[in-house]
Amino acid sequence: MMRRLASIFVLLVCFTPVTALAQADLIVEKKTFELPSYTTAAGATIKNVNVGWEAAGTLNADKSNAILITHFFSGTSHAFGKYAASDKTAGYWDAIIGPGKAIDTNKYYVLSSDTLVNLNVNAPNVVTTGPASTNSDTGKTYAMSFPVVSIKDFVNVQKALVESLGIRKLKAVMGASMGALQAYEWAASYPDMLDRVIPVIGTPGADAFAIEWLDIWGAPIRLDPKWNNGDYYGKEPPLEGLKQSLKVITLHANHWEWADKTFGRAPAEEGKDPAKAMGNRFKIEAALDAVAAARAATSDANHLLYLVKANQLANADPTKIKAPMLLLYSPTDLVFPEPLVEDAAHTIAASGDKIETAPLPGPNGHLNGLLAIGQAGPRISAFLAQ
Repeated sequence: MMRRLASIFVLLVCFTPVTALAQADLIVEKKTFELPSYTTAAGATIKNVNVGWEAAGTLNADKSNAILITHFFSGTSHAFGKYAASDKTAGYWDAIIGPGKAIDTNKYYVLSSDTLVNLNVNAPNVVTTGPASTNSDTGKTYAMSFPVVSIKDFVNVQKALVESLGIRKLKAVMGASMGALQAYEWAASYPDMLDRVIPVIGTPGADAFAIEWLDIWGAPIRLDPKWNNGDYYGKEPPLEGLKQSLKVITLHANHWEWADKTFGRAPAEEGKDPAKAMGNRFKIEAALDAVAAARAATSDANHLLYLVKANQLANADPTKIKAPMLLLYSPTDLVFPEPLVEDAAHTIAASGDKIETAPLPGPNGHLNGLLAIGQAGPRISAFLAQ
């Protein structure tokens, strides 16, 4: 049971369906893109910016076949393929990216990059600049002195990466959740740089309700005394707060249908009825604690807080979008509810843009954008071929 639950949690960070693993035959290499200096949308300067990226496929002669994949809140650039044939899992969207798949790497050059302030800064295959990085001016870790960054900044760094490869126009930008926020930002800020856009389980920005939910995501970290206003590098980190934040995010990204079918009201331990003692717990409590603890091992508390702020600041103008759009959504999404997605679609359509929508049904709420993406494969392939 715990192994299955760990796999469900990894949906939020690097999940690949079993059916996709059987077909995975891409080997990708993690590379590093460097910028000597970057000025944020808010006007701050960050020196020595590094982000990791990976790609599959081949650029055509006029470099017009590139597709950019933008990742979700706790994701990385590892959206497809494996780093080595011995890897147990492939990238989180391997079901739709690869030779002969919906996003066919025999036809397209597909690339993805780690964002700034990536949550997984302690993972071996992640390259990212953020609060855990060293400030070259002081020789000390940035911590909370790192400048505020936004979805716009994630996109601007990606734009610099894309242009460094000689790509002047993308065939498409596609991403899930926070990746959808980036896809909308790409389409609104650089409408002439992409032919198509495919946001998945997301809206153009964070409304007031989402802003407060994001604040709740980060609250346990700030309440942990070991957070110490972000000054914990070289000391004991706020691990308990980080684990609780990850637990909140995990549950919010899923759905009660999944919770009831997976756990019901079962006790965490046989014979230890939660009604008999305060220390006796329900299975869902213990299970989500376990997977959050495992995830916290590669995460950083300050990075999570900076990601919260970046998502809160998301605010792409849908009226500036020109590219045809395929908008995929989950009808049971608790993070970006269906009515908000419909409102965004109506606003974009009212601006005269061509937009298609399609649902991703399933029991996993927001995570249907990862778990159920395979069912949209034919629709994605047809949209890209138009």
